[in-house]
Amino acid sequence: MRKVVVLILFFTSYISFAQTKDTSIFKLPIKMDDVVVKAVRKGWDVQGFIKRVKNDTTFYKAFRSLHLLTWNATNDIRVYNNKGGVQASLYSKTKQVYANGCRTMQVLEEKTTGDFYNRKRQYNYYTAELYAYLFFTQGKKCGENDYVTGGIRKVGSSKNESNSYKLKQLMFNPGSKVTGVPLMGDKSAIFEPEIAKLYDFKLSSQEYGGEECYVFHAVPKKGFEKDVVYDDLTTWFRKSDYSIVARDYSLSYRAGLYDFIVRMKVRMTQAHGKMVPSYIEYDGNWHVFTKKRERVRFVTQLSY
Repeated sequence: MRKVVVLILFFTSYISFAQTKDTSIFKLPIKMDDVVVKAVRKGWDVQGFIKRVKNDTTFYKAFRSLHLLTWNATNDIRVYNNKGGVQASLYSKTKQVYANGCRTMQVLEEKTTGDFYNRKRQYNYYTAELYAYLFFTQGKKCGENDYVTGGIRKVGSSKNESNSYKLKQLMFNPGSKVTGVPLMGDKSAIFEPEIAKLYDFKLSSQEYGGEECYVFHAVPKKGFEKDVVYDDLTTWFRKSDYSIVARDYSLSYRAGLYDFIVRMKVRMTQAHGKMVPSYIEYDGNWHVFTKKRERVRFVTQLSY
C-alpha cells in the first residue's frame, strides 16, 4: 500500500510533457501526458504496454494478411536524379485476387517514364525491384497464412529474400537488433539499455481516425542524433486491443561502405475482419559501395 501511495504522489508531480523530470520506475524513462497519468492512477499497466511495444507482432501480421485478401492498389514510384528531377517513374493500378487459397495479380493500368525498365523489362533500380517483390504477385501463390508465431522469419536465400528480411526487421519490428546489416550492430535496438539512454521516450493519449489511441514516441536526445538509427519513431496503438493503426518513422545511418536516409508513413484500416495497410509512403536516399545512389519516393494506396 505504501508503494502505491508513493507512486501516486510521484505522478501527481508529473502530469505533462512540459516538465523536465522523467519517470524512473520503469526500465525505460518515459514522459507521459496527463491522460496517461490518470490511466496509471486507475491501474493501467504502463510497463506491460511498453513490453507490447517492444514485442508487437500486429504490424507484421497486417502486412502478411495482404496475402489472404482481394484488394486494389495504386502504385506511384518515382526515381529522382541528384538535381531533384524525376529520372524514371512507374504509375500503375493493380488488383490482387484471392480465391481458393491462392492469390494472383492483374495489372489494370501502367505508365512508365525514363529508364524504369531495361530492354528485357527488368527493373533498373533496386528499390523498384524490392517494391515489386513485396507488393506485386508474379504467377499464382498458394498455401500462405498470416501466422506470426516466432516473429519475422527469413524464407529462402535469394538476394531479394535476404534484403527483404533486413527491411522487414526495420519496418515491422523497430527497436530490435537488425541482423545482416554490416557495421550497424545494436544501434537499431532502442530498447536495450545502452541505446535507450540515447533516446527520449514519450507516451500520450490521442484520437486517430476516430479511434482512441496510446501514442508511443521515440526521438534521439539532443547531441546524439548521429549515434542512432531511428531519428523518429511514432506509433499509434488502438486502446481497445493495442493494434497499430498508424506508424511514422525516420531512419538514417552512415558507414564506410553505405549510407541511407529513409522516411516512412504507414496507415492501417480494418477489412474483412483483419487489420491491413491502406496507405504507405516511402522516401529514401541510399547508397551502397559499387552501386549507384538511389533517391526514390513511392506512395501506395490500397482499397479492399
